[in-house]
Amino acid sequence: MRPTVAISAARIFDGTCWHEGSGLLLDRERVVGIVKVADIPRDIDRVDYDGYQLVPGFIDLQVNGGGGVRFGEETSVKAIRQITSAHARFGTTKLLPTLITDTPEVTALAFEAGRRSRAAKVPGFLGLHLEGPHLSLERKGAHNPSYIRPMTEGDLEAICAYRRDAGLVLTTVAPENVTTDQVSVLVAAGVVVSIGHSNATAQAARSYFDAGASMVTHLFNAMSPLGNREPGIVGAALDDGRVFAGLIVDGVHVDPATIKVALRSKTTPGDIFIVTDAMQTIGTELLGFELNGRAIHRKDGTLKLADGTLAGADIDMLSSVKFAHQTLGLPLARVLAMASSVPARAVGLDGRHGYLRPGYASDFVVLSEQLECIHTWIDGREASSLETVRLDH
Repeated sequence: MRPTVAISAARIFDGTCWHEGSGLLLDRERVVGIVKVADIPRDIDRVDYDGYQLVPGFIDLQVNGGGGVRFGEETSVKAIRQITSAHARFGTTKLLPTLITDTPEVTALAFEAGRRSRAAKVPGFLGLHLEGPHLSLERKGAHNPSYIRPMTEGDLEAICAYRRDAGLVLTTVAPENVTTDQVSVLVAAGVVVSIGHSNATAQAARSYFDAGASMVTHLFNAMSPLGNREPGIVGAALDDGRVFAGLIVDGVHVDPATIKVALRSKTTPGDIFIVTDAMQTIGTELLGFELNGRAIHRKDGTLKLADGTLAGADIDMLSSVKFAHQTLGLPLARVLAMASSVPARAVGLDGRHGYLRPGYASDFVVLSEQLECIHTWIDGREASSLETVRLDH
């Protein structure tokens, strides 16, 4: 590849190490390499971000909505474009629109929207995440219990067909409503399977990991907890190096001390990555919304049903990164990896996403020293130059 543009900055994090006073060389949608500023070719375009830092774009594998739109309530290319645009303002360059438990009809519409969005090359669209409807009633959280049901052969085939036709798909399932044989079929088809919203024991969780499930959805939330005699899903996930785990890092869903204990405890190479579980409030001034006919109230950084049940999260990826680094005191390089290279590894895309290395996607964020988002670049273009959509209703 021959570079066509250079992006210079005070320092660049390539996903592993920092490069001081360097330039990121791009050839349209791909990274060519990183060189010292003095070695930037003179015959290519150059964008200077003096005093700022470049880091790999954030990858969010669990996004319910943004910009006033909840995926599922609206299932269209326009809706997905509005969600990705809203999150791009906060450094997210790739995401999985997440459909929470709904009817078969809505699920079919979500698949169609995913297919069309891939064909339209919607900036930031990575694939789909189906969080349900095959969950447990006991750990339903804010999911509508009337839609929760066992996985059928039709459900299985629809998910596998989407994987064949349109690429990446992640599904969150509970052992209570999905069999290990079904998990094996999904994994053989290339589907990423995550365990969540379940009261499964550690032994049961391990049997699903043996069947190919490689992830746990929003660790600690809506699952059997870590106990002294029964490790539950949490203990099984932390102890198993094959497994990755998403974690909501807002200080509300999981206590800061618990986050730090989990990070110290996780057996590798599987690791913990940040998810937002964000709802449609991101990028808006909405004070609340309805979820399957139930009022959700937005207050003090939380989204709750009237009974206090958390209903998704009111946080973006950049705020999660800042919280992990500035409040929890985690090293910035570790936090940036949790928001980029680790989720890329979790879904098998670490050969194309999550790093600023030759051949990787030209997805990066320009940050100030205070970790404010200055610009977001997706596929080699500034997000501000991409199609603008309305970010509020």
